[in-house]
Amino acid sequence: MATRHDTAAPPTEEGGAAPGRPPKDGAPAALDKRRARLSRRWQRDMRWSPYAFVSPFFLLFLAFGLFPLIYTGWASLHQVELTAPTDMNWVGFRNYTRIFDDDFFWNAAQNTLTIGIISTVPQLLMAMGLAHILNYKLRASTFYRVAMLAPYATSIAAASLVFVLLFGRDYGMINWVLNQVGIDNIDWQNDKWPSQIAVSSIVIWRWTGYNALIYLAAMQAIPQDLYESAALDGANRWQQFFHVTLPSLRPTILFTVVVSTIGASQVFGEPLLFDANKGASGGSQHQFQTLGLYLYEQGWVNQHLGRASAIAWTMFLILIVIGIVNYVISRRLRASS
Repeated sequence: MATRHDTAAPPTEEGGAAPGRPPKDGAPAALDKRRARLSRRWQRDMRWSPYAFVSPFFLLFLAFGLFPLIYTGWASLHQVELTAPTDMNWVGFRNYTRIFDDDFFWNAAQNTLTIGIISTVPQLLMAMGLAHILNYKLRASTFYRVAMLAPYATSIAAASLVFVLLFGRDYGMINWVLNQVGIDNIDWQNDKWPSQIAVSSIVIWRWTGYNALIYLAAMQAIPQDLYESAALDGANRWQQFFHVTLPSLRPTILFTVVVSTIGASQVFGEPLLFDANKGASGGSQHQFQTLGLYLYEQGWVNQHLGRASAIAWTMFLILIVIGIVNYVISRRLRASS
């Protein structure tokens, strides 16, 4: 009788008769690789996504802000005419010396300064007073705050044309009111100081409410404990305003002064539309021509783009000086406080 001997095939590592079992850690290893890949992708996303989100602003700034600024500076060193903007002849700083020797440039600079002072000082004082009134609890306070922004939202063209009618020499409402108190008609468009006052009134009407809301927001951020302490010391509302409100508003006041000064140096639409001839001369005798109008006249009326570019860069340097002065004053205010 034959004896049967059943023997199992020996396990082989590879290619043997008996199949080998897959390693137990194969699936977790692939999962770890996938997790590591997703982790690296997530880290790259967290690192670069903020730059992608803000990149449209920088692209638009490069295209419509930085490039025109650099190109304007380059054009200011050349003789360029509007009729042939691609033909540029190198003249160095001659455009700058020519505008500095031009009496109309200094007249425009003086007009810009006086209109800026006449419009900025009353504007900020009125804005402070309106903000102080709105800071108290009033009925329909939301309506008044929205009404403060109505002039700012109004078109410059519409507002200027209305003020032209108000300041008319023969049939204007302003002269009619002055006649009631015995004052003769004033030629608001042809006399120097009346015309500058009229242009400044447009700026005052348009920006007072905007600055009032800025002051109101700053006033509401002042702690009430300061007012309560001042009241316990016997201070009335005027004393609280001068000794609590104004010192707390010094940074905000400085900000509005700087912004209003920059805006005054760029006044353009109001004097352009206030001119009876609707030209860039700023009146028949250039009595209210600002730097913005002078730039427009040189570039688009006289067609000297190189000279207009030099004026633009001069205005830009003036704004830089204003910014430096603001920085120095703000540092001193912070150090003193």
